[in-house]
Amino acid sequence: MKWTEVQEIAIELADAHPDVDPRTLNFVDLMNWVIALPEFDDDPKRCGERILEGIQQAWIDELA
Repeated sequence: MKWTEVQEIAIELADAHPDVDPRTLNFVDLMNWVIALPEFDDDPKRCGERILEGIQQAWIDELA
């Protein structure tokens, strides 16, 4: 899984952290959780605020 796979990352995060409200999550924790996903295989340095915003929004949408 790469940073560009925002929807897939959001689904995996929702499954891994079912009790978390993604609206309250800071970007440092979000980035660390993405990197910790078993299927994630991308360079952590390629992550930016826009990517994290996209992941967070996709996660919010996933819960709706």
